[in-house]
Amino acid sequence: MRMFLVTFRRTVTDGRGHDHRVVQRRLPVAAVSETAATWEAKARFCQDLGIPDWRFRADECAVDEMRATAA
Repeated sequence: MRMFLVTFRRTVTDGRGHDHRVVQRRLPVAAVSETAATWEAKARFCQDLGIPDWRFRADECAVDEMRATAA
């Protein structure tokens, strides 16, 4: 299986009207594909926070494959 790092972010506006993308949570996920990792992370995000839809707490979900590094 491949390892992915799934990052959930929310865009918030500061007092001066500037938007900032704030990380809500990062989850490492072992999956066979990027799509499978996305679905698994969304399910875990919802379960961990007790919400029915991940979009209640985040605006975007980004998936990056984690490359193995030699020791």
